[in-house]
Amino acid sequence: MLLPSTLKELKSSEYSEAKYRNRTVKTEMRETLIRKIKNGETLFPGVMGYEDSVIPQVINAILSRHNFILLGLRGQAKSRLLRSLTSLLDEHLPIVAGCEINDNPYAPLCRACHNQINELGDNTPINFIPSDRRYVEKLATPDVTIADIIGDVDPIKAARSGYLLSDELTIHYGLLPRANRGIFAINELPDLAGKIQVGLFNIMQEGDIQIKGYPIRLPLDVAMVFSANPEDYTARGKIITPLKDRIGAEIHTHYPKTVEDGISITRQEAWINRFPKNTLEIPPYILEIIEHIAFVARQDSRIDKRSGVSQRLPISTLESVISNAERRMLFNSSSLIVPRISDIYASLPTITGKLELEYEGEQLGADRIAYDLIKRAVGQTFMRYFNNSAIAPIVDWFNLGGTLQSSDTIKDDDYLVTLKAINGLFHLIKNNRALNTSQSGLLISACEFFLEGLYAQKKISRSEHNIYSAAKVERSQSRFVADWSDLDGVN
Repeated sequence: MLLPSTLKELKSSEYSEAKYRNRTVKTEMRETLIRKIKNGETLFPGVMGYEDSVIPQVINAILSRHNFILLGLRGQAKSRLLRSLTSLLDEHLPIVAGCEINDNPYAPLCRACHNQINELGDNTPINFIPSDRRYVEKLATPDVTIADIIGDVDPIKAARSGYLLSDELTIHYGLLPRANRGIFAINELPDLAGKIQVGLFNIMQEGDIQIKGYPIRLPLDVAMVFSANPEDYTARGKIITPLKDRIGAEIHTHYPKTVEDGISITRQEAWINRFPKNTLEIPPYILEIIEHIAFVARQDSRIDKRSGVSQRLPISTLESVISNAERRMLFNSSSLIVPRISDIYASLPTITGKLELEYEGEQLGADRIAYDLIKRAVGQTFMRYFNNSAIAPIVDWFNLGGTLQSSDTIKDDDYLVTLKAINGLFHLIKNNRALNTSQSGLLISACEFFLEGLYAQKKISRSEHNIYSAAKVERSQSRFVADWSDLDGVN
């Protein structure tokens, strides 16, 4: 499609004056949203788990042409949701060529565009900007200035052009004016200094700004959206009352409500597709355990709930688990990458880096807390795959003196020989229809899941050297328990 290049061509095209003179960006978003809903199109692609909670509230805010704020803990897809709003903007938007603030050719705001149109008339050059360039985002920090957001006087521009410093043509526009006819997003709004928030309020309410004491009427056409963490209201800053009053909707985000939703998000975001086809096989229980780690952590009293447990925890953990399995494949020259439970334990550094601990947790240490989270996640997942009657023969084998040592680096063939020594284990695993044991790597992973599940259920013991043995009947209260099996969390 050949787009118009001059104002004359623009007036005779589909980008007619009647459509673009008075239509605001909020009206544009509303109209596009209505069309998408009627056509059954996907709204906000890539945002999952909010279909029955956050998304309906965002739709209501857009239909109402409101500015809104997303309020939630870290890792709840607030920024992703805000960035997906560009899907509600036109594919192309006509602007006066060279304008810093994306001026409407039919109703320009800045002096430079007025002068250009008065001089060139219908020969005024026109450019088009795509929807993704109509989104401007700023992370609020205490050092942000009015000049960053609104603009400042440019003395060099004034000197070169012979303008007075008070002339509008000497202004170097900030981020907000440059978002004109688009979406302006501020993340962590409470961190923004009060005087900057007042500047935003003036734009939203009066459409005027002051730069270096010079008042300028600049009725910008901007949809303003914000994000914030609830903790910020008391810990680092607050939203000034006049600005908060002008934000049309306060929408609360949340973490995935079900493990299934969490797994879908994790699979979407994690770097999984890095291998040739049919090289990686992730057993479903591995995905469930990794997701359960986040769910268990969010309920653990030793972890700071005000900070939250980001969805990035299972995403990063899954990536690390796959990498550890890949490392094993590289050393052992295997053809298939199959993650095991031992790969999850090898990912402890990934988990500890995502946890903010309370006093009790800090006393125990991040490694011990993470170890316990994995153990509890394995235990919860194990109960979905096995019942007590099935596990009895294996427990008896250990009670009769049997032991087995696991490792995250042992070769498949060697591991199979070791596992085969446990009477009845292969038969039990292969006859479980919920498990895929079609290849040796999958069989080994399932066996290790079963053994770790027994340990999590305290049916058997495991030492710090990863040796499985009979459950310890008595423990000395005066010595350190090497396998940390008594750390089940205090909730």
